[in-house]
Amino acid sequence: MNHILVPTLALLSPAHAEDRGKLIFEDRFDRNESQEATEEIGNDWTTNSKTRAGGHKQVDLKDGAMHITMHATADHAARVGHAAEFRDGTVEMRFMLADAQDVLGVDIVDQECKEVHSGHLFKIDVGTKQVVVDDKKTGVMNMKFYEARKAKTLAPEQLSFIAAQKKTFPNTLETGKWHSLLIKIAGDTVSVSIDGKPVASVTSEGVAHPTKRMIRLSVPRQAWVDDMKVFASSAATGK
Repeated sequence: MNHILVPTLALLSPAHAEDRGKLIFEDRFDRNESQEATEEIGNDWTTNSKTRAGGHKQVDLKDGAMHITMHATADHAARVGHAAEFRDGTVEMRFMLADAQDVLGVDIVDQECKEVHSGHLFKIDVGTKQVVVDDKKTGVMNMKFYEARKAKTLAPEQLSFIAAQKKTFPNTLETGKWHSLLIKIAGDTVSVSIDGKPVASVTSEGVAHPTKRMIRLSVPRQAWVDDMKVFASSAATGK
């Protein structure tokens, strides 16, 4: 892919007409790295590049945006995380996918929840043909299923249950173009809008989890992200 992806100056439109709550995190990525050899994201972002990609750089600040690319040697999707504690709220960002196979995952996490592996609660995967919402707390990352999957002892009915926690919604995206993403979490329901158009809505136990502590961006190929904001409309409670 030789084309250059340059972000536009357009910002996200307001999340419908309602008050989105308290702004608890914002990043416009309008800063420069002092060098290009290693990751230097700043603003308290963390990545899995050291543990899953041998320390190779997977995140680059370029043209006023964050470019995430899974390294060829990595054994896991590139993951970029930031703390953001709330119960109900919205996550907004602009994003761009360069290729038809690219996917941007937004993983909502509570690292202190021991019922699930690595704190995974639910995840939204945005691709060029569909949006997938996966309740990982009751599904694939629930510890009883996670351990059984590693041991290769999952029963057919368990596999069916896990598959049922994943909901797929068709949606076509143009590659090489910036889009707006809005994820709204209210009670036990998460809704997803792209470019102001409602695309997906799922009600589940994982969404209802009372404490969301972190947002992780998960990228198995590459994606661009800019103008990210997180609003809390109600505070986290309990575990």
